[in-house]
Amino acid sequence: MTAPSIVRQLHASLASRAPDQLIAVLQEAGYAAGEGLFKAFTAVNSATDLDADLLGETLSEFFTNGGWGAVTLTPVGTGALALDSTDWAEAEPGTAQAPMCFFSAGMLADFLGRLSDETVAVMEVECRSRGDDRCRFLSATPHVLEKVYSEMTAGRSYAEALGAA
Repeated sequence: MTAPSIVRQLHASLASRAPDQLIAVLQEAGYAAGEGLFKAFTAVNSATDLDADLLGETLSEFFTNGGWGAVTLTPVGTGALALDSTDWAEAEPGTAQAPMCFFSAGMLADFLGRLSDETVAVMEVECRSRGDDRCRFLSATPHVLEKVYSEMTAGRSYAEALGAA
């Protein structure tokens, strides 16, 4: 599993040397890390025998033990699942104007896609880096998240876009 401290160093290096490439590089690197994360997860958990009622608890234990932070899973509106963390390792509280956990979004998209055996997109909509109380990653089909993104750029909240407000 990728150590969260390496991700923070990668953030800092890209911000100082290639800020225009920061988002793309972090997302691509995160997506590439998803396979290793999935292999680490399935080494201790059977992805096919996972009890849906225990998924949140199982993932929280896994991510906490891996140094990423505790997570909770919550359905949001129609067709999305939120993965929330008040101590997510990639976030640097209060340092940004927008969500900044780009590596994690890519990593979680690949990991959750492998876990569900479906194409999954992940978008961070709340982030401790910009002063939010938690990092909130929305997981859904690419179509659903494209709609959410489009509606957010038009001034609506993600909850409104998902019919949860």
